[in-house]
Amino acid sequence: MRVTKNRKSSYIYLGHYLDLKFWDENRKCVRKSHPNANYLNNLIAAKLAETSKILLELQTNNSDITPLQIKDEIIFKDKGKSFFEVAEVHLKESIANKKFSRISVERAYINHLKRYSKSKALIFQDIDEKFLKDYKTHLIINKSLSERTVVNHFVFIRLIFNRAIRNGIVDRKFYPFGIGKIIIKFPESRKIGLTIEEILAIENLDNLSPEEEHARNIWLFSFYLAGIRIGDLLKIRWSDIYDGRLHYTMSKNSKIVSLKLPEKIHPILETYLKFKDGADDFVFPELKVSDRKNPEDIYIKIKTANKRLNRQLTNIASYAKISKKLTMHIARHSFGQIAGDTVPVQLLQKLYRHSSVTTTMLYQSSFISTETDRALENIVNF
Repeated sequence: MRVTKNRKSSYIYLGHYLDLKFWDENRKCVRKSHPNANYLNNLIAAKLAETSKILLELQTNNSDITPLQIKDEIIFKDKGKSFFEVAEVHLKESIANKKFSRISVERAYINHLKRYSKSKALIFQDIDEKFLKDYKTHLIINKSLSERTVVNHFVFIRLIFNRAIRNGIVDRKFYPFGIGKIIIKFPESRKIGLTIEEILAIENLDNLSPEEEHARNIWLFSFYLAGIRIGDLLKIRWSDIYDGRLHYTMSKNSKIVSLKLPEKIHPILETYLKFKDGADDFVFPELKVSDRKNPEDIYIKIKTANKRLNRQLTNIASYAKISKKLTMHIARHSFGQIAGDTVPVQLLQKLYRHSSVTTTMLYQSSFISTETDRALENIVNF
């Protein structure tokens, strides 16, 4: 059914479809040659009657309402069929699987879409190419989101759409993504790491506050170990360090990692050794007061610690006269920057703990510039 107001239309899917040869365009009904003609025509008549009643009530109350909001008032939609209901099921599964880093981000995606659509029961058929193009414009112009962030929104919408198709909630013909439709393409992200000189400047800083000293230790510890992520770094226990190596399991992909401890790591470990409270104690203090049996509590404390460390790193960058943005994640970029094309990509793959060498090549492409620099020099120096 089509609901139109002020030349703006919204469509309501009745849950059935049929071959065009069974549709009588003049009488707006299913032809008798269809085996379920009586049932379908009765369904259409019932839905039209329900809709007319609701429209009359809205007119009686002088409600100024959009076609999409009119559709929300029509209560014949089956429970679990709307985009947001399927999204909520997805979120509950993420909570059950302890994927806490995704929950807050995906909740934000859902809230953005709710505010934009002004609908609590947005159905999948409404999320067509035009809807998505308009939504992209809204996110960029009105919400000042970056192209990459908008792509992340679309990836989430696609995820929920695919789930709905697998569960039989929506027909694949309504899928708005793919060739000839909305193509999701990640824009190239600019990765900037520190140079050797800048890292030496950080190493040689004096007169730091205890908080700044701690932030520097954490950052250097990450850099010295090929950019270990903050979530894995803060979970390191003294029992993970033996035979001169660090052994841990990556949170991102559950890979088991073993790295030899560089000489520069040992002074940092000595700093925290005096606070050691048994072999099972955390090396760094952030998680010492956490509920170790509660993954959500650990996630929240890591997220809070990361923000606090990044604030201290901003001060450190200023002291070292570094104009680049300095955060915990920049430790990983800095390792890639210095590794450049001097280390075989297969070795870098192992250091980064990437599942595919292609991922490593794409990651390093942001930092490898020796050949292009040389080529540019050769061309213009005539």
